[in-house]
Amino acid sequence: MIRRDLGYLQRVDREIAFKSMRLTDQLYSDTKEDDSNRHKEAEGHFEKGIEIFTAGNIPSALYHFEKAFTIENNPLVSSYYAFCIAKERGLFKKAIAICSEAIQKEPQNSLLYLNLGRIYRLSKRNGDAVKIFREGLQYAVDQQIIDELTKLGIRKRPVIPFLKRRNPLNKYLGIILHKLRLR
Repeated sequence: MIRRDLGYLQRVDREIAFKSMRLTDQLYSDTKEDDSNRHKEAEGHFEKGIEIFTAGNIPSALYHFEKAFTIENNPLVSSYYAFCIAKERGLFKKAIAICSEAIQKEPQNSLLYLNLGRIYRLSKRNGDAVKIFREGLQYAVDQQIIDELTKLGIRKRPVIPFLKRRNPLNKYLGIILHKLRLR
């Protein structure tokens, strides 16, 4: 009698195991389809956001980047989303954190450096912006980064390097040498 009960339990266990495997396979195939659909949806929002972003409509682009960011946390999507929240909402710390995280995930993408540099420029941290733009140029020569650097302007070294730039001696020597075209 105990042996019959053991046999019965083993059959029931096998049936349950097979049913759970079938359910798992079914769920897994459904999640694959859901992931594919979610990826396509995120990609669509991102492409629409880029189109609107290049047209200059940052608030509308923010909407699409935010949707894509919530669906799929991709480094490129994160960086554009971060720039938009910095520009529209003034959330510079959050934007810098999001963009820095994106750079850690994909350090060779120069567009991520471009967006982080723009965020630094918006937050009036021009020194950090120049540093980030130059880092981005190490990975790829991007005309947008070069344009941003020329907007910022690159200053020459102080005439007397061991004195601070704002020292009157450095300031006026620099002005005089510039007028004489010696510098």
